[in-house]
Amino acid sequence: MKPYIICHMIASVDGRIDCDMTEQIEGGNEYYEALEALDCPSMLMGRVTMQMHYALPEPFVAENYAPIGTEAFHVARKAQGYCVGIDTHGTLQWGENEFDGQTLLIITDEQCPRCYHERLTEQGISWIATGQEGIDLPRAIELLCSHFGVARMAVTGGGHINGAFLQAGLLDEVSFMVAPGIDGRAGMPAVFDGIADSGRAATLLRLCSVKQMGETVWMRYKFK
Repeated sequence: MKPYIICHMIASVDGRIDCDMTEQIEGGNEYYEALEALDCPSMLMGRVTMQMHYALPEPFVAENYAPIGTEAFHVARKAQGYCVGIDTHGTLQWGENEFDGQTLLIITDEQCPRCYHERLTEQGISWIATGQEGIDLPRAIELLCSHFGVARMAVTGGGHINGAFLQAGLLDEVSFMVAPGIDGRAGMPAVFDGIADSGRAATLLRLCSVKQMGETVWMRYKFK
C-alpha cells in the first residue's frame, strides 16, 4: 500500500523552480492557497529544500560513522500530518521536532550513521532508514503508509526528489503552477530534474483542471 501522492510545484514560464526567483514572480500567496486546497495533511521535501527552509545552518557531524546497517524506523508520536524530509546521509540538524503544525519525520538510507538516528530519537523526531546504497524510495513510502498512517501526501521539491518520485512511479497527480515570469539562467533546476537515463521516454499526462489565480495559472494532471 502507498499514500496518494501529489507533486505540487510553482515555476516560471520556462519551468525553473529556484525559490528566490519564484518569490519574485509570484503575485501573492497562490502557491500555498493551492496547496491547502489539495488537502494533503503531510508533505515531503528533499534535503536541499529542507536545509533552506527548516534545518539549522550547521551540519550534523557524526562522532561515530558506524552505519545503522539495517532497515529500521522510529515512531516518535503518531500525527495527523508529517513534514517529511529526505536526508540520505544524515547531514541536517534540527532545532525543533515539528514545523507549521506538522510532526517532523526524516528518511535516510541504511548507511547513515546510527548516532544520527539516536540523535533524532532523543529529539522526539520520527525517522525511517531503508535502502542499502541510497534510500529505497518505494519501501520508504510503504512504511510511511503502514506504520505512520500517511494516506495523502504532497511532494514539494526540489527537482531531483521530484524526479526520483517520477522515475519510481510513485506519483498519482501533478499540481503545477506557472507564475508570470521567466528565469532564463543556465543550470537552474527544473520541476522534474536529475534523471540520468537520457533515453527515457516522456511521461504522458492527462489534464484534469485549469484555474487562473491572479496572473498565475494552476493546472492539475493525472498520469495516463
